[in-house]
Amino acid sequence: MRTRLHALDRRAFLAAGIAAMTAGSAAAASRPFFQRHGLQIGIQLYTLAPEAAKDLDGTLKAIAGVGYKTVELHGLLGKTGAQMRASLDAAGLVCPTIHVQGRGQLDGDLGKLVENLKAIGVKTAIMPSPYVPDRLLGKGLREVISQMTAEDWKLNADFLNEKAAALAKSGIRLGYHNHNFEFAPLGDTNGLEILIQRTDAKLITFELDVGWVAAAGVDPAAFFAKHKGRFGLMHVKDIKADTQPNFELKMDPTETGSGKLPWKTLLPAAYAAGVREFYVEQEPPFARPRIEAAKVSYDYLAGVAA
Repeated sequence: MRTRLHALDRRAFLAAGIAAMTAGSAAAASRPFFQRHGLQIGIQLYTLAPEAAKDLDGTLKAIAGVGYKTVELHGLLGKTGAQMRASLDAAGLVCPTIHVQGRGQLDGDLGKLVENLKAIGVKTAIMPSPYVPDRLLGKGLREVISQMTAEDWKLNADFLNEKAAALAKSGIRLGYHNHNFEFAPLGDTNGLEILIQRTDAKLITFELDVGWVAAAGVDPAAFFAKHKGRFGLMHVKDIKADTQPNFELKMDPTETGSGKLPWKTLLPAAYAAGVREFYVEQEPPFARPRIEAAKVSYDYLAGVAA
């Protein structure tokens, strides 16, 4: 009898334990995405570029007031690394990632660039647009992107590999950020596929701008799955449903959660592919003051259970 009761007690104990674990897993799954994974919601400062140009310190403090703790810079904005770090510190923000141009920065004095980036605390430098071939210098961006060939993209990949190897010696990772023009067909491939296939995965990461991917008519979640492990960063960008697929830098922007992108499935897809840094970015035109738009996006992301 005691043996039978002991067995029943054991089964009851195990059942209670399983029920508790199941309840705990369900509770964890219902928590907001960023909280559950212990990730920060960052913002690309380009979202508030006009404000930052006029009053950097005030803009950074406003961003912190919304709730953001992580910022991705769109360049040094005329500051030294030490000056930028002081402004970030004053606002209680950190900047692990920055956009740096190929022409004028990555092809210039890398030692000086590294000095500035290290002063800020940057771990990853992202080239936000292609390195313009010599034959296209002096032309506008739209003209440049319409004339980029497969060979031009191969040269960009080689440029990234070379600069990434140099930056890696200083502990800084290099990456590339897409728009929608990289998806323009080039035979059976396109610019972004060439960059992904031709760059060294040990040295080069990518920052997928999902808004621009969607504007090209491509499914961002499927693209993440296709290139799992190559994307460490993501621009959290939403677009309106009336955005027509194109490769010409056109989109109808809106705040995150207000557009067509399926964030409850897209965020987990990005995480599964290896993304650990997420930066809100919104393109103009804005329907409300930019800082208000940044708050709308932050509030949505802080609460979304994905």
